Formats: sequence, C-alpha cells, structure tokens
Amino acid sequence: MTARQAADRLNRSPITIRQWARRYQARALGRAGREIVYDFDDIATIEGCIWRGDDIPPTPEQRDELRNQLGRAA
Repeated sequence: MTARQAADRLNRSPITIRQWARRYQARALGRAGREIVYDFDDIATIEGCIWRGDDIPPTPEQRDELRNQLGRAA
C-alpha cells in the first residue's frame, strides 16, 4: 500500500506515513510508479504502538512477532 493509501486508512497524512517508514525501517514491498509500496500491516503496527505509547520494535520481523502476540491475546 502506498503512503497515500495508508494515510487514508489510518487518518494520517502521507508525509507522516513516509516519515514512520523511514524512521522505523518499515517493510517496503516494491514500487508503484514513483511511489514506494509498504507492507500495510507493518505500518499499522507502528501506528498502533505510537497510539498505545508502546516502544516500537526496531525491525519488521519483531513487529510481525508483536502482531502475532497481540492477535493471540485477543
């Protein structure tokens, strides 16, 4: 999902999504024209950690594990 698409779904600005992606090394899946396509689950996990006030795991793999843990707890 591009930064613009993720921003629409998360009610954020595209620049915020791009900043998070750069700051937290979000998983990039490729390109759509000139835009980078990000793993939306990874971006959403970063947003969730920020919203909850949790530390953000430093790698996409650690964020995958966090998502799995949160999913099992639900």
